[in-house]
Amino acid sequence: MKSGILKGLAGALALVGGASCGQSPEQPLNVVYILADDLGYGDIGCYGQRIIQTPHIDQMAREGMLFTQHYAGCTVSAPSRCSLMTGLHTGHSQIRGNREVRPEGQAPMREDTYTIARLMKSAGYATGLFGKWGLGNPGSVSVPNKMGFDEFYGYNCQRQAHSYYPDHLWHNEERVFFPENLNNAGKTYSQDLIHREALRFICDHKDKPFFAMLTYTLPHAELNLPHDSIYRLYEGRFKETPYVGKFDTIHGGYNTSREPLASFAAMVTRLDHYVGEVLDELEALGIEKHTIVIFTSDNGPHHEGGADPDFFKSYGPFRGMKRNLYEGGIRVPMIAWCPGTVKKGERTDHVSAFWDVMPTLAELTGTAIPVEMDGLSFLPTLLSKKGQREHDYLYWEFHEQKGREALRVGDWKLIRQPIVGDTRLELYDLSQDPHEDNDLSEELPDKVRELAARMDSARVESPDFNFGRKKR
Repeated sequence: MKSGILKGLAGALALVGGASCGQSPEQPLNVVYILADDLGYGDIGCYGQRIIQTPHIDQMAREGMLFTQHYAGCTVSAPSRCSLMTGLHTGHSQIRGNREVRPEGQAPMREDTYTIARLMKSAGYATGLFGKWGLGNPGSVSVPNKMGFDEFYGYNCQRQAHSYYPDHLWHNEERVFFPENLNNAGKTYSQDLIHREALRFICDHKDKPFFAMLTYTLPHAELNLPHDSIYRLYEGRFKETPYVGKFDTIHGGYNTSREPLASFAAMVTRLDHYVGEVLDELEALGIEKHTIVIFTSDNGPHHEGGADPDFFKSYGPFRGMKRNLYEGGIRVPMIAWCPGTVKKGERTDHVSAFWDVMPTLAELTGTAIPVEMDGLSFLPTLLSKKGQREHDYLYWEFHEQKGREALRVGDWKLIRQPIVGDTRLELYDLSQDPHEDNDLSEELPDKVRELAARMDSARVESPDFNFGRKKR
């Protein structure tokens, strides 16, 4: 792990000129981090989508910076989000897989975990999380309010977040009940409530620095949303067969799984609509030039509840999807927007990952990080400055389906799968083969041995997430 003691460039980088809404002419940049759920690299227009409409995200890309080589922390939700929260890849992080706590929640992080929210609070920011958590069950030491967030509204449990019409959400550490959703009544749509609370937080903190994480669950299965004008953009457009499965719940006329393709497309467009409203709100408050907005996804696209990533080419030009360590499972869209600070219409091939976000925000705010981490700040790239450091390697591990590992060094990619059973090593040159079709492991055994040794040294054993045998 690399040292995380960053001094930052507070005067030159974290402060921007121009006063509005009664703010200081030298004001720290606010940060809005929007995290989609299971949105593929190719699900939005600026990354090649041709069927689903995403005009606001596309505009965000035209007015900001689009990253072509950004990676999620893992290929499923909880470990990916832990990587984001802690600046550690899954060879060093506490949460390396989806592990349930009954009746509600997932395995918690330790009480002393230094999180991105604690970083921002130490820099004087108000902190809020709106959407899905999935990193500690209710009552544990690892709920959002105990991990540095001043305000939380949404789902504690990622399993319960599969339902868009839940019987409860959480506001801080109190349950908010929705009896109107009992017995599949389907009257109160969670994402609209979460979005409303996020906008309220932004408005309430317009006069002081804030850090808002908007972790919508769209477009994760179940395929279920209101039959409103957004859904009607796609209703009846596709020739499709009704999906019948465990996510095929009926909510009093809201059963959009009767048209799963239309439902999925509408969920992505609804997410785009939320992004547009966030940008509009910042402009209406006069703080758009004081706010950096980052949009990304927690892993690749899913094939659940009737979703069809093959139809939409959700994985873009890559192979694989959620639960794979091929590029389609871990390479995700990322767009950064801040008028006057992030250059308009920029594209970058800088290789970055979720564990880079914390050191980036540390440098942005001029805040020292008191722990070690794996990330490198990509702030120079955001500001189109010189001095961008590059990773020696990127590493992922996945603790389902007998276990998998992946390592990227330069343009070389090594995948070990499965860990338990008939283990095999696959080698790809991403510069020539981004779809990972041509396995070079037999042709280049020396390169395989070199990268396999590096892969083994990239991780430490975890008492909670163990592959169960030595790798060969």
